[in-house]
Parts: sequence; C-alpha cells; structure tokens
Amino acid sequence: MSERISVVLLLVLNYLLVTEGETADGDFTTLLSLMDTWKNTPPNWVGSDPCDDWVGIKCKNSRVTSITLSSIGLAGQLSGDIGSLSELETLDLSNNKDLTGPLPHSIGELKKLSTLILVGCRFKGPIPDSIGNLQELLFLSLNSNSFSGPIPHSIGNLSKLFWLDLADNHLQGSIPVSGGNISGLDKLHNAKHFHLGKNNLSGSIPPQLFSPEMALIHVLLESNQLTGNIPPTLGLVQSLEVVRLDINSLSGPVPSNISNLTNVQDLFLSNNKLSGSLPNLTGMNALSNL
Repeated sequence: MSERISVVLLLVLNYLLVTEGETADGDFTTLLSLMDTWKNTPPNWVGSDPCDDWVGIKCKNSRVTSITLSSIGLAGQLSGDIGSLSELETLDLSNNKDLTGPLPHSIGELKKLSTLILVGCRFKGPIPDSIGNLQELLFLSLNSNSFSGPIPHSIGNLSKLFWLDLADNHLQGSIPVSGGNISGLDKLHNAKHFHLGKNNLSGSIPPQLFSPEMALIHVLLESNQLTGNIPPTLGLVQSLEVVRLDINSLSGPVPSNISNLTNVQDLFLSNNKLSGSLPNLTGMNALSNL
C-alpha cells in the first residue's frame, strides 16, 4: 500500500512540475509575441528565461507578474496576446511616444492586474468595455493618449479603484453614472482621484456622480464641453481638496453648500457661464487658489 501511495505522489508531483513548466513556457511565448509587435525592446531580452534577468520583467513562481518598461522608446502596438499573462499584476508602458494602436479587448482577461499605467503614449480608439473586468485594479492611468469615444460605464465595476486618470485624450459623451443594471463612476466609493480634464466630454455633470460615501480628494473636469449647473451634491464630498471645473460652459449659480468643502485648497471655476455671486467661503480656511 505504501508503495502505491509513493507512486501516486510521484505522479502528482510530476504533473505539477510539468504544469508549472508549461505555464511558464506560455508566459515566455506571450513575451515573444509582444517582442514581435514592438521595436526598441531592451537589449537583454534574449535567452529563454525572462524571469532571470530581462529588464522590466518580474516574476513569482515562474510566472510573469510585472512588466515595467517606462520611457525606453518602445514603438509599435500592444498585442492582444497580453491577455494570456494571467498572473500579471503591473503593466507600466508609460511615456513611450511611439506606442500606438488600440488597447486590446483582451486587457480585460488580466484578472489580477492592480496597476495599469499607459500615460504619455499614443494609444487610440475606444477604451474597451472589458476594462471593467479588472476587479483588482487600483491604479488606472490612461492619460495623455488619443483615446476616443465614451468613458465605459464598466469602469464603475472597479470597486477597489483608487486612481482614475483619463485626462488629455479625445473622450466624448457624458460622464457615466449608474442606472438599472448599468454601473457608473458614482459606484467608485474608494476612488481618491477623478482626472477627466482636457477631453471633449459634454452634457451636464450628473448630480448622482457625488455622494457623502465618496472618498474623493481630486475632481478634475476642466477643459471639456460640460453644460448645465454645478450639482449641489458636489458639496457632500467633504474629503475634496482640489476641484477644477474651469474652461467649460457651466451655467447658473455656484451652489451655496460648496462652502462645506473645508478641505479644498484649489477651487477653479473660471471660464464658464456662471451667474450670481459666490457664496460665503469664509469657512474654507484651506482655500489658497480660487
């Protein structure tokens, strides 16, 4: 009996070792696919063990967990094969001006991804709805690209999100909020940063966007095409420190309860069509820029 148990254990161990090897081989194949679509990859991206000494690659248990290749002159597109790196937690390709093309739908298959930083590239096209599948995501920085189309409602599914930066793109349409079975940015109660400025967003700022449950410190909506009133619900987010609504077409009075934002240091409302006088701001002792 003991010999049979030993044989079974050896078979199980052999299976696990083969499975681990196959999985690591799969990650290596994916990195080779990325290399096929990129130019100017690091010179030491040679050999068959990326986990050993490839620049920008970090691994755990033979699986790729991090790709960090910021500001190295990468050129080309992001292959859809990126979705095969199922253990990836960090993807930082920021400040590579010649990275272009769409963000592949398969980005949503990276279920363990916590950090996605693509700032300062030239990605274009819509932000895929599949990005809402990244339930572990904490940092989403897609700013300073050429993304177009609407902000996906599915971003509202990212309940752990701390940092949302979509600024300086060509995004259009309204600011998405939830309704029925559809999610929206109002569901991001753990987010500290909404950076949506320098786009082509239109329509009103939804009152539903803000609530006392939110932890926001930055709301940056400047340089869009927003219309309508400043919603009084903005005054409910007392954690706010920076509010930028300037360079839009907002109208009507400034809500009186904005004076509740006693932690606000920067409040920019200029270059709109606001009417009436400012409410009493004497309680906003932290305010330094208006």
